[in-house]
Amino acid sequence: MTAPRTLVVRLDSAGDVLLAGPAVRAVAAGSSHTALLCGPLGEQAARLLPGVDEVLVHDAPWVGLEPSPVSREDTRALLTALSAGRYDRALVLVSHHQSPLPVALLLKLGGVRWTAADSEDYPGALLDLRHRRLPRRHEAEAALDLARDAGFPLPPGDSGTLRVCDPPDTTHLTGQEPYVVLHPGSAVPARSWSAGRAARAVAALTTAGHRVVVTGGTGEKDLTARVAGDHALDLGGATDLPHLAGVLARASVAVVGNTGPAHLAAAVGTPVACLFAPVVPAERWRPYGIPHVLLGDQHAPCAGSRARRCPVPGHPCLDAVTDSAVLDAVTALGGGPDTAAAPAGAAAAGRAPGTERGASV
Repeated sequence: MTAPRTLVVRLDSAGDVLLAGPAVRAVAAGSSHTALLCGPLGEQAARLLPGVDEVLVHDAPWVGLEPSPVSREDTRALLTALSAGRYDRALVLVSHHQSPLPVALLLKLGGVRWTAADSEDYPGALLDLRHRRLPRRHEAEAALDLARDAGFPLPPGDSGTLRVCDPPDTTHLTGQEPYVVLHPGSAVPARSWSAGRAARAVAALTTAGHRVVVTGGTGEKDLTARVAGDHALDLGGATDLPHLAGVLARASVAVVGNTGPAHLAAAVGTPVACLFAPVVPAERWRPYGIPHVLLGDQHAPCAGSRARRCPVPGHPCLDAVTDSAVLDAVTALGGGPDTAAAPAGAAAAGRAPGTERGASV
């Protein structure tokens, strides 16, 4: 029997696409061709995933913090691409609070023969496999569960951790000396430190003997400049996602909130001191498959609120994390001031999966 042409759908952010990586590899192992349909924010991450033969991009009007308007032209373009792809099967990956049915309808209209997804809503004829997500399941594990039950188990020897293709050498950006990455930004402000608190952490890390590299996107240059100050190397706006992967791969530890770079660090094997605001549950979104420490009050009043901006004055769940807690986490994760930097791409090979510390500090 000929292996199917399979489409995996993950329409959210770069971090969500990275968490889909193990399921994508499982699909690729059992398919003759594997395509990934993602949103614009996930495109760079999609192109980093092993096993992806083709990337389709659609700005879905039911996804994202600022969803695009409904467009007949964009919808027709997607249907045309789906029809041209001649996909036999599709897996729609969504978070526990999302519905797969809008895109499942478009997949049917685009000629996809068989579709599977987790769905709490009655799917009618839109899904051929209505899968039930296990409670309290991490996003990466839930995606793997769906892939397995759709007939795509992980291949032998694949541990199921996050992974990206080998990132570029970024020593021209960072220099050769060991360093800790601090990534202060987030698309959701509730999930990151305030700028002033992040700047104080950089100063404390530097005083303790660490060399600190501050990273951020092109729209975060003012933030990274303030946070880096006179203490750290400021790489704000200097890296696209592949080069950020290279910077993270050489870091001894990454200090970052619950955002895409935390999952990118996990994908290159770098331990994460994760500033985790409990607005979403850590059991579903914590760094996956690598040593990590959760920093932040997981029982704060904002817990489970899915708030985008902290509803509590002073952002205490994260800004109250002490410098000593940050330093202890970095040290516990192997980020001593004298830690030697590993060659780019080597971090994942040298660290065993499944050794998550997961302690809340």
